[in-house]
Amino acid sequence: MRLLKERIPAVAKGIVDVLIEKELIDVADDARGEVELDVESVLKEYRRTDHEITEKARDLVATRGLDYSQTFKLKSKLAAERGFGLNDEAVQWIADQIIETFHQSVHVEEIFGEDNDLRGAMGPVLKRELHVDSDLDKQVKARIRNLQEGTNDYEVEYKKTMEQIRNARKLND
Repeated sequence: MRLLKERIPAVAKGIVDVLIEKELIDVADDARGEVELDVESVLKEYRRTDHEITEKARDLVATRGLDYSQTFKLKSKLAAERGFGLNDEAVQWIADQIIETFHQSVHVEEIFGEDNDLRGAMGPVLKRELHVDSDLDKQVKARIRNLQEGTNDYEVEYKKTMEQIRNARKLND
């Protein structure tokens, strides 16, 4: 699951909107944009860390001479070592980081909800956004199903096909 870069501002706005609407946080009207930027920073950090861990896993596979199918296993191990959430744990990790940011932010006047309430409100917004990429992933995999996953040919064709679909949908990353 990946969070598309161009969707980050909309996701941040959606999260702040739902938290304010449900009266879980209080934000001055003139500080709303700053709170959205705080949320954006967490989302951008998630993307950066995910990319960093992915590259590290790929490097380890290459240097150890492992089969490319081991990449995800190594990525999962690296993420666990860093306390980083992947897949189903991504929503939890992102929500926890946003909550921590709210506790430290001078722009959030008051947090009325418990952490679980905040996570519960943010979860659907995050899942909906992370699901967009899984739909793209399914389309790409359907188009390249003749290639074996984990091979160099698969990786090259996956990236090329993903780019074609994103260009067609105007979802460039």
